[in-house]
Amino acid sequence: MKNQKSHKVYNAEISAGSLMLRESRKVAKLLLVGADEKTWHQAIHVENVLQKKVPATARRMARLIRNRLDPMSPDLWKLIINGSAETALQALLVAAIHHSRLLGDFLNDVIKEKYRIFDKQLTVQDWKKFLYTCELRDSVVSTWSEKTKAKLGQVIFRILAEAKYLDSTRSLKLMPVTLIPEVRSYLLKHQEKYILRCMDVAHE
Repeated sequence: MKNQKSHKVYNAEISAGSLMLRESRKVAKLLLVGADEKTWHQAIHVENVLQKKVPATARRMARLIRNRLDPMSPDLWKLIINGSAETALQALLVAAIHHSRLLGDFLNDVIKEKYRIFDKQLTVQDWKKFLYTCELRDSVVSTWSEKTKAKLGQVIFRILAEAKYLDSTRSLKLMPVTLIPEVRSYLLKHQEKYILRCMDVAHE
């Protein structure tokens, strides 16, 4: 029997940024037209389409967004580019969950349970308890510094606020969430059962 802890479940990459709607739409357009590396360099480094003052920031942000969106299908890229802000943000949440099991499990294990027991208040303590359970699944979590753990929590709370699962990062109050029909259709079409379960927090 294989040692479960040898299998890497979690990583801290999500700490590099939240959903970044405006920037993600730019990156999704590049992906949709099949931009080659020369075109990527021209857009990100020369034309500065992400509109960042520091080139290193633009590179880091473009890399994170690309890593999230590249594994997804053009159907999702189109929702991000052409959809309303609400639709695009839910589509970006799909990609972020696909990229980060930490985000997905937090929605599935903590937020969904809050809905089940009609507890509408999220706390920082909920995050800390969640990380403890994550350590049992993947020993790498125990190697993260307290600063990294806190930053991960801040970014995940910001993502949930951007996607309207939280009222704000200040109040941490849970909001009623309804999946956009186009996003639900995408998840069903592509058999993304885990992501659907994570996002559809009001249902078992």
